[in-house]
Order: sequence, then C-alpha cells, then structure tokens
Amino acid sequence: MLIEGRTTLTQFLIEERRKHPDSTGDLNALITDVSLACKAIAGKVSFGALAGVLGSAGTGNVQGEEQKTLDVLSNEIFLRANEWGGNVAGMVSEEMDEPYRLPPQYPRGKYLLLFDPLDGSSNIDVNVSVGSIFSVLRAPTPGADPALEDFLQPGTGQVCAGYAIYGPSTMLVLTFGTGTHAFTLDPNLGEWMLSHPNLSVPRQTREFAINASNSRFWEPAVKRYVDECMAGKSGARDADFNMRWIASLVAETHRILMRGGVFLYPRDNKDPARPGRLRLLYEANPISFLVEQAGGVASTGRHRLMETKPESLHQRIGFVFGSADEVERIETYHGEQLMDDSYRSPLFGQRGLFAVV
Repeated sequence: MLIEGRTTLTQFLIEERRKHPDSTGDLNALITDVSLACKAIAGKVSFGALAGVLGSAGTGNVQGEEQKTLDVLSNEIFLRANEWGGNVAGMVSEEMDEPYRLPPQYPRGKYLLLFDPLDGSSNIDVNVSVGSIFSVLRAPTPGADPALEDFLQPGTGQVCAGYAIYGPSTMLVLTFGTGTHAFTLDPNLGEWMLSHPNLSVPRQTREFAINASNSRFWEPAVKRYVDECMAGKSGARDADFNMRWIASLVAETHRILMRGGVFLYPRDNKDPARPGRLRLLYEANPISFLVEQAGGVASTGRHRLMETKPESLHQRIGFVFGSADEVERIETYHGEQLMDDSYRSPLFGQRGLFAVV
C-alpha cells in the first residue's frame, strides 16, 4: 500500500514477486521475518543503557573476540524470528561456531540465511551507529538440514542481501539483484517506507576510509594509494581527499551508498594467519552484492570479491569497495606487483606521516 505517497516494504516485495510469476513467495516471507528481527534489534539499541543491554556478555565468539551483551541478544532475535516459518533450511551466524540446526518441529525451507547480527558492536557503548548484515543463498537440498559445505557458496550465488543500520533513523537496505534500495522505518506506523530507491554510487570520489593505525602492516600497493590521496592537490592525483574511519562496516557502507567514496580494509601482514580482517560470508559478500547493484565495485584488492570460493564458515578476507574508479586503481596498483623494498614514500618513510618506528 501507499502511505503519504511512499511505497511500503510489503508492497515493494509483492511487486518484486510479480516480476517472477513462478515464485512461491518464500523469499518475501523470509525478508519479512528478517525485517522484523531488525525492528526488534533497533528497539533494543535505541534504549541503550536504560534497557541494561550494554557492556560485555562475558563470552567470546569463534574468532576469539569479546561478545557484547547485544551481540548475544541480537543473535538470539535473528534465530527466533527466522527458524519457525519454513522459509530457511538452516542458518549460520558470525556469533556461532557451527551452523544452526532448526528445531525438529519446524519445516525446512529452500533458503540459507547467513548473518552478522550486530556489526560494529564495539561502538554500541559510545552510541555510534551499528547494524545487522545478512545474506540469502539457495539451499542445495531444499527441505532438508544443510551440510556445512552448503553454506560455502561464492557471493555470486546470493539471491538477496541487505543490512539494517541503527542510527539517527533506522534504515533497511536491500538488493534482490535488481538495484539497491533503502527503506526508512517510520516509528509511528512501524512500517518500512521506501525512501531511497535505486541507490547509485558515483564512479569518482574524493573520500576514502581506512584504519591508518595499521599502516605499518600494509602492502606496497595500499601504501602507494593512501600516499597519493594524502599528498592532495600537490601530489600525483592533483586533488585533495578526505579520510574517514568509523570502525563500523555498516556505517561506512551506508555513507558510500549515499554519497560515494571508497573503503579499504586490505590484506596486511599484521597477522600472517589471517589473509584479511572482515568475514567473507557475513560481511564482505552481502556488502559486495549491495555495492555492485548500486554501480560500485567490490574487490579483494586484486579481483572481484564475489567470485571467491569460500573455504570455511568464518573465513576472513581483504576487502575494498566503493566508487569504481578508485577500486579499479587499487587493483591496478596490486597488479603491478610492487615489491615491499622498492616502495619509498615521504608519508611512509622514517620522517613521514605514517612512519614505522
């Protein structure tokens, strides 16, 4: 239905289904359940300390990271909202070691749900925007409990991806492979309203986001790129750039989808056992799908990220995404195979801005 001239999420989902007469509506029902989970989490986040949900849960996840109280609560909300409807065959979460097996009384559906229930939760205690990220895949064997390997599909196999951002307003951003669309939650009606249809990331930008504290661990191609941006108008790019860093992937993605930019969390040598920092299945793949459908580019820094074949549930990967010209430039720099000892820069040298001491 139309309310005040805007399309609701329900109407949007129905119109999308009408484009595929043979569809059963299961995917629509799944996204409705996900959106309900996001509403519930938004409510918990909005009360903050008043609801007693801040601080550490006293537990750790499979990656060895401290779980916040809201991490655990948000994970439980996602599971309860999606386990009963017969739309999913199984689920995996950043917060759980193994795939979640549905209770025996619930039917198994034809989709797999992968999610990070509360991305950026380290920021929750200081009231910085956080969010939930999710990805939907087809179950190889509909109606049956999936094997672990069933979740290890490349990002190109996604049928839907999205995130909710809990900030000054709560928004849900979705793609079904036909563009990227943003809905704003009307708190009076409790309805998601289509507020930003067909988001478009401009090819060019003068804004980049990276955690500069890791500069001593960066590969030469990344050092070269940041060096050129920091050199500004007097440097090789002949343009001034602004640097941003929120330390919340959802918030960084939202800014880029709304106004452009490039985000880098590249592979580095800080921990040789980890070829990257962000999770392929729960973070990088769904964000890549959203960014590509908005006209941006998502990469490992070397090649298209969504073509990566996952090897494990909690696999990490280097991630660069945003405005196409900048991501392609970074891929070019990596392609030139610069050697570490061949790179010299006033910004990274002994007297430079990012000097290694």
